[in-house]
Amino acid sequence: MVDDQELQLAPQYRPGQLLETVPGLIVTLHSGEGKANQYLMRGYNLDHGTDLETYVDSMPINQPTHAHGQGYTDLNFMIPELADQLTYTKGPYYAKVGDFGAVGSVRIAYRDTIENQVAATVGTLNFQRFFAAGSQPLGDGNVLAALEVQHYDGPFLNPDDARKENVILRYSQGDDTNGYSITLMGYHQLWTNTTDIPIRAITEHIVFNPFGTLDPTDGGRAWRSSLSFNNYATLGAGQFTGSAFFIDNQLHLYNDFTQFLVDPMHGDQEDQFENRRAFGGQANYTLSVPLGSIPNVVSMGLLTRDDILRVGRLPSEGIVPLPVSSAPPSFSNDDQVYLFASAAWVQDTTRWTSKFRSVLGFRVDYQHGTDIDYLAALHEEWVPGQYTGYTNGGTAQQALPQPKGSLIYTAIENELELYASIGRGFHSADLRGVNQDTSVDLGLPHTSLLAKQEGQELGVRATPMPNLAFTLAYYNLWQQSETIIDPDVGQDSAGPPSRRYGYEINVTYQINRYLEFYGSYSGDHTHFTHPFDDGTGHLGEYITNAPLATGALALYLTHLGPWSGALNLRYLGNYPLSSGPCAQSAVAHDFGPRYTCANSPTSAAQGQVDGKGFAETNLEVHHAFAQGWSASLGVHNLFNVHAYAAEFWYVGRLQGEPAAGIADVHEHPLEPLMARFTVAKEF
Repeated sequence: MVDDQELQLAPQYRPGQLLETVPGLIVTLHSGEGKANQYLMRGYNLDHGTDLETYVDSMPINQPTHAHGQGYTDLNFMIPELADQLTYTKGPYYAKVGDFGAVGSVRIAYRDTIENQVAATVGTLNFQRFFAAGSQPLGDGNVLAALEVQHYDGPFLNPDDARKENVILRYSQGDDTNGYSITLMGYHQLWTNTTDIPIRAITEHIVFNPFGTLDPTDGGRAWRSSLSFNNYATLGAGQFTGSAFFIDNQLHLYNDFTQFLVDPMHGDQEDQFENRRAFGGQANYTLSVPLGSIPNVVSMGLLTRDDILRVGRLPSEGIVPLPVSSAPPSFSNDDQVYLFASAAWVQDTTRWTSKFRSVLGFRVDYQHGTDIDYLAALHEEWVPGQYTGYTNGGTAQQALPQPKGSLIYTAIENELELYASIGRGFHSADLRGVNQDTSVDLGLPHTSLLAKQEGQELGVRATPMPNLAFTLAYYNLWQQSETIIDPDVGQDSAGPPSRRYGYEINVTYQINRYLEFYGSYSGDHTHFTHPFDDGTGHLGEYITNAPLATGALALYLTHLGPWSGALNLRYLGNYPLSSGPCAQSAVAHDFGPRYTCANSPTSAAQGQVDGKGFAETNLEVHHAFAQGWSASLGVHNLFNVHAYAAEFWYVGRLQGEPAAGIADVHEHPLEPLMARFTVAKEF
């Protein structure tokens, strides 16, 4: 668990980085401020949230069958000052954790009251933010309201011009034992994108530097509104919690990933769009049920969720729609999708002796989806006697049982604990891809709607001194279907099975009453279970963009008179960009029989292609003055490290290049040294 104080002190220059308080989790961005972050942990490039189940105020944030990425997790609507507590899990060992949560899960709670306050921030790279919030008693409860307005250009030659508005209204009574809350949220943002560009565009001086763009019209707009309800009650001898939500989400992403590879005349810009309405809820109950004299606690829960969405991908030029006939049939999608998900779970925690306890759980998830493919006639092709091609249309359904268990042994009370965990989890697949798999040979294993993930973990938790805490975990995780990021189209697809194993170390040391040290490091080994053709003529078992290591170091300063602050180092290790070296069979498959590694578009890089990570230092300093005034200074990328926030390896085509395109590293730069100064007043 991460408490309120650490959340508020942690240096962060965008809302999603609040999640970096989770040990080993790195949060970055590879295109435009309004886009969901990219998440990396335990050897996973979790892309935009595929294997990181995320809840804010008991609302599920992951979006299945999304226009851009499966499990898309956009946290731009979140106001960091309202976050009260963050809890997290890792691994498929927890019965309460469901879709997208097998690698990790994060739950962020919102506060019910806040000091009346206003704050204004200005910063380099044309950053401005205004924040106002307050709460007042009303009846037997409290009403809370908050407003956030923000603008940011960033370091790019074509400014992001990101304009964001957030508003929240909340009413609550009681507490998290007996109480309830009702929350209304609204979010809107407009921005331009500088998406990843090929390195050769810089070396050939087509763009001036890594902060340039090949299509200045790329951008996006997003809208999200929600109404949520949380309830807590002592029911009989147990504790009940329940929640319900309604979310309206709209998104347009305009990106040109491959320049002129698909359409040499108009370019390859596409509008990834969706209009989604999601509603559902869950109910949980915890009850003490002793087994004679043996303490035993049973927890159980039910949940349901419905998503109704129009989702697709259509060609555009200068964000103006083009007719679908201007691009190959596979370039365009337009679907009406109905998704239903439900689950039931139970978990039993038994303390057999003063030193030994077990946590055994079982969960079953069921999902059902129907897709109406509005472009089915375009996708299907008629040859004498049959239709070929594919369709997204169809219905799929699946149920998945998931046993889970942990054994915990306390070797020394309050000092040393050993544990072993095993379990099954899953992530759902994009329904469009599941249906395509039944109508065309995609060259991949059959796509399951619910892809299994099975894991094991051994760990140690130690507190050798009252001011020192240490954890060590060794994990192993197998996936039935790895989610593949296809940079050519900026979307995810289901890939072959994979396996990961590694270790994670976390240390917390309270140096004195003012200063706390925190450190985390994860070393990871990742691979497909058999060779994979990544589409660039390269063949191997490497999982592209899966980091070899992640880590963090932090110092937190508190209670030093009016001063507080934090200094942190966030580390992302190197990662493979291609699945292996160039292979003749892969070249022939990807580019045609006349190509070999010697003359293919990959000839400049016949070996393995790798990306470089980075280490970035951030500083946050706060000073409290009299009469409720305060000031803070945030300095991000303190040492002005020049690196790439994200790199990809795929085929694109600049104007005048061969029709087959050229495989190249595509980069999105890490933002340079920046500073932000805030003045706030509490009333």
